[in-house]
Amino acid sequence: MQYNESEFLIETEVPHDEVITSRTDLEGNITYANETFCEISGYTLGELLGKPHNIVRHPDMPKSVYKELWETIKNGNQWIGVIKNLRKDKGFYWVRAIVSGVYKEGKLVEYKSLRSPIEYHEKLEHQKLYDTIRSKNGEKVRKIIYE
Repeated sequence: MQYNESEFLIETEVPHDEVITSRTDLEGNITYANETFCEISGYTLGELLGKPHNIVRHPDMPKSVYKELWETIKNGNQWIGVIKNLRKDKGFYWVRAIVSGVYKEGKLVEYKSLRSPIEYHEKLEHQKLYDTIRSKNGEKVRKIIYE
């Protein structure tokens, strides 16, 4: 899929009084998304349900972050980190994510994710960090040229 670079420059701010909530099955397919997730991501609930959660994965995110996330939650631990997500319209939004397993009678049945807004300085720090990680890992790093 070909994108216009300018599409990736439109940020949606997550309101400070909102929490984005979703749940997935054990394969990472969305089974629940709250209204805030739909509004911020630009997708309808019908477009999200049954889709892999990586439908909102932004190309700026290093693959190693998701590898660490999956290893952590599959080992029964909670993962906390900063994520840049992709909206349906190719804009983006930043969140602090807390991802963990949901257990019933001691058995892992699904995963849940709670996401909240972060401050501007954290966005800048993580963008620089993720660009560095992607570069070191040989992943494509987009360059934006201002004329």
